Amino acid sequence: MYIFVVIKGILIPLIGTVAGALCVFFIKGDINKSIKFCLQGFAAGVMVAASVWSLLIPSVDYSSSMGFFAFVPAVTGLIIGFVALMLSEKLILYLGSKMNLDTKSKRKNALLVLAVVIHNIPEGMAVGVIFAGLLNGLNLVTVAAAFSVAIGIALQNFPEGAIISMPLAADGMNKGKAFMYGALSGVVEPLGALLTILAFSLITPILPYLLSFAAGAMLYVVVEELIPDISEDNNCFSGTLSFAIGFSLMMALDVALG
Repeated sequence: MYIFVVIKGILIPLIGTVAGALCVFFIKGDINKSIKFCLQGFAAGVMVAASVWSLLIPSVDYSSSMGFFAFVPAVTGLIIGFVALMLSEKLILYLGSKMNLDTKSKRKNALLVLAVVIHNIPEGMAVGVIFAGLLNGLNLVTVAAAFSVAIGIALQNFPEGAIISMPLAADGMNKGKAFMYGALSGVVEPLGALLTILAFSLITPILPYLLSFAAGAMLYVVVEELIPDISEDNNCFSGTLSFAIGFSLMMALDVALG
């Protein structure tokens, strides 16, 4: 029943990345700072709301049989998700130091692509976990919850696609090739989601941990990347306001449609 819904859902984050990468054909120079802050603030708000209502709360509810300790899977998975993304950052720095790139800008662009690809893996898992729950008829996972996660990640992916393709083009790369790199950085997400769905029967016992792991990974991206960016200019409140709008919108959709 939900097969086509799931297929559409796991492709939504990739659409966000591709749409962002397309900016290389329409925008000359860098993205306007105010627009960038709005996009990242809105994405951050959506991701925080999705992490709480679509991942952490279902994780706790799914563990209700543990009684007083129902919070343990949520807390454990959340911390592991944060640590996993933190280690991925260390890996990026290590691999970057081993790359023999002839200019600083090329090294920066290579690290940026690698960072986005690595971050997209747990994001793909987040989509896969929640759509797998939907596909397998878990009462705690609703269509609204599943799509709020997918849409939240897609919104976060839009500026990522742009910040990959545009610097590459600015560094002299053909725009078509720059777009390809930007778009391909998001391919790991539907692949990761699909593999997670296929392995769902094996991961059902640890589903609460995976839900919270995905929440931790998403929140790490918000705290480490998006929030610092939108706080860069103390005189610009567009990112902060956009965060509130994104959070409120996803919270309302998840509660009203759930």
